[in-house]
Amino acid sequence: MRFNAPMMNCGGSWVEVDLAQLGANAASIRNALGGADLMAVVKADAYGHGLAATASALRRANVKKFAVAYVAEAMVVRQAVPDAELILVLGVASPQDVAQLLAQRITPVVVSAEHGCDLAAAATAMDGRLPVHLKLDTGMGRLGFVCPQEVDAATRLCRLSGLDVRGVCTHFAMVELQRKPEASRGQVDKFLAALPVLEEAVGHRLTRHMSSTRGALLLPECDQDFVRVGIALYGYGASDATQRFATRPILQWKARVMQVKKVPADFAVGYYGSYRTTTATEVATISCGYTDGYQRYLGNHGHVLIGGERRRVVGRVSMNWITVDLGPDSGVRPGDEVTLIGEQDGAAIWADELATHCETIAYEILTGISRQIERRYHGGAAE
Repeated sequence: MRFNAPMMNCGGSWVEVDLAQLGANAASIRNALGGADLMAVVKADAYGHGLAATASALRRANVKKFAVAYVAEAMVVRQAVPDAELILVLGVASPQDVAQLLAQRITPVVVSAEHGCDLAAAATAMDGRLPVHLKLDTGMGRLGFVCPQEVDAATRLCRLSGLDVRGVCTHFAMVELQRKPEASRGQVDKFLAALPVLEEAVGHRLTRHMSSTRGALLLPECDQDFVRVGIALYGYGASDATQRFATRPILQWKARVMQVKKVPADFAVGYYGSYRTTTATEVATISCGYTDGYQRYLGNHGHVLIGGERRRVVGRVSMNWITVDLGPDSGVRPGDEVTLIGEQDGAAIWADELATHCETIAYEILTGISRQIERRYHGGAAE
């Protein structure tokens, strides 16, 4: 017996997404790029922000190119943005996906000779010609034709009747101009050397793209035809106003105080009493836990905002709840709003702060927020 019950968030935390700020971020990036276009990377549910609403808002901000990891994501984008010029699947599309790719005008990358031949055969069987971009591995060591060893194999795909090779791309493994400038330079050289060989084989100029957010910030000479910007669209990795462009976070994560209790000094809080109060104080229980994506590493390390003040998370993070030390006579009451990520009365806690405590990156914090948590959109038509 199969059950298809939807997951639900039972009155716990929620996420707010500022679509107007998303549009402002896109404009800031596009204005800095000059002649290159912006491709919005919206994989992983738009980095946890909600795929359909985010893609729609970006289209209203005049973004027409999108990148995803999987065909299923591409289908969501096509439904949300029917007139998107390019929806690029960065992962490995299957031959079984070709009918959908053709029907929905979705472009996959080709990562190997075998992959290209399989896609071409499927397209030919449908009397179709599938638009594709070739992915070159210039140093990432992940997907793509290894350069320069496999460039000849890539050129042979350009002659297959089932493929319409329109573009070529690569991905930087490292953009560190101070520590290891040679790393990115080596990738650029391999990419540029492959271009004339591939374009001769296909018989026309290919659309070219190399840079993601960090490359777009630090290597403007590598813009090519467009840049694939992900994390900066959502407000991270580009906060320095002296750099090429600057953006602000668009996501806030909030919850409610469930209970406030007065406790004495030397009072144990949470599993195994990992925190003991040093003086008489008040402890609040908050409606969020690790099932929601609030990581256990934040126990006894993280902070939340209540009443515009930073309050320390104390005790271990539980499945559904966390506890915070309010101090004596805090004035906090059940039902008060708690900011886990975001701004409150001039104070701020952002995902990169949580990431520092968890020894990870903002990407993981954002994409780790549970999909069962309600996303509330404002500043756009999704309201």
